[in-house]
Amino acid sequence: MSAAADPDDSSNNGHPGLRDRLRQLYHGRSPAALRFQLATLIVDLLIIGFFVATPMLRDRPEFLWLDYAVALVVAAEIAARFLASSNMLRLLRQPTMLLDLFILATLLAPQWLENSGFLRILRLWSLSQRGLLWSQLRQTRYRDWEDVARALINLTTFLFVVTGFVYTFFFMSRPGLEGYVEALYFTVTTVTTTGFGDITLPGIAGKLTSIAVMIVGISLFVRLAQAVFRPHKVTFSCPQCALQRHEPDAVHCKACGHLLKIPDSDD
Repeated sequence: MSAAADPDDSSNNGHPGLRDRLRQLYHGRSPAALRFQLATLIVDLLIIGFFVATPMLRDRPEFLWLDYAVALVVAAEIAARFLASSNMLRLLRQPTMLLDLFILATLLAPQWLENSGFLRILRLWSLSQRGLLWSQLRQTRYRDWEDVARALINLTTFLFVVTGFVYTFFFMSRPGLEGYVEALYFTVTTVTTTGFGDITLPGIAGKLTSIAVMIVGISLFVRLAQAVFRPHKVTFSCPQCALQRHEPDAVHCKACGHLLKIPDSDD
């Protein structure tokens, strides 16, 4: 009796060659795969740059065409990730994929979801949750700065999300660049608790927004400071318990005591 077919097996899909090729490109370590992964990373960063610049571009006549063009690229990237996955349902349940689908919806319906557009910058956080960015960093001499980079990305994402929120609900009536810069200025002074006071948000909603921004912002700054000043750790998977983070000179895993053979940074 033949074994039951795996519904996720690419051989049962109408395009087995395409799925296999995409899996090799997204998850492989060949020169072609690494070039492809680097190209997708650059495209993602350009898309994020577009999201940051959206408040300054939305009044231009060509903005809608740019918006739909970015939607097409994001849709193609999401479809490729689905095809490259061995378990589509599990991928669909991941928070980063749900976030990307929401971002795609804001791109396809900018008029109806205009007030949610500031959440697009969360794609920067979504990008930071993929292993590609960090696996590439670990191959360079800057691998010890991974924790700092993660903390910096979280802080940057928060700054631009709050800036977009403040601009959307408090400063949108002002001309594009002026209103956005004022929203950014308010966000930075509030997050750093500098609070010059020359730009404030009106009403109870504005005060509650300021309180929330200060509380979250301080915690993110503390996380960044800890990542910068605390002794760095190396990423090495323990063969016994799979603990990833260890002291650079660790001989045994602190979780299970298994003997480690962490390669030297110069190897």
